[in-house]
Amino acid sequence: MFKFDPSLYFITDSTGWSEDEFLYRVEAALMGGVTLLQLREKDKSTRDYMQLAEKVHSIAMRYNVPLIIDDRVDVALAIDAEGVHVGASDMPVADARRLMGDDKIVGATAKTVPWALDVYSQGADYLGVGAIFPTTTKVKTVLTSTDTLRDICDAVPVPANAIGGLNKDNIHVLEGIPIAGICVVSAIMKADNPQRAAMELKVRAQELGIIDK
Repeated sequence: MFKFDPSLYFITDSTGWSEDEFLYRVEAALMGGVTLLQLREKDKSTRDYMQLAEKVHSIAMRYNVPLIIDDRVDVALAIDAEGVHVGASDMPVADARRLMGDDKIVGATAKTVPWALDVYSQGADYLGVGAIFPTTTKVKTVLTSTDTLRDICDAVPVPANAIGGLNKDNIHVLEGIPIAGICVVSAIMKADNPQRAAMELKVRAQELGIIDK
């Protein structure tokens, strides 16, 4: 049984990496203490997405870390991933929940309190809130203030994670906000040593009291 722990949530980006290097980086991140893993592929065909997801899932299972598939409920179901994350332009949360079933994880993006309340009411298990800082990923980002992040945490009873341009040098802005964890992409994906980067990020977040030790 997988434990749902969103404290260090790693979202992948395979851009610019060979498949072997990408899979190496994913495993290194897991070795470094990543607690939740999301596979995000915006440009792959369904078949290619599935094939990569199967390989990533096999790695994640060795570390007993749940795999969340970004956007694609069909891919999540096809490879029996632990969950799916849907954004504003993806399938509505209620439909994703209906298709995934009650035993799977359904996450959702939220940038305002009304938005957060809406996706929670539809059955979201957790929220990704941001972007706190500008990002270098290919997804479109709208900045979210830390005040809004705090308000969302206070408004919904499900875990809320901060996302967007976060790294060990700037996560201090999250101190005192009751988030469940941090979501990162580049801070680990583009690091010279992804395992060390994950470890240092986790230690820093624990030192600041952002996540539990």
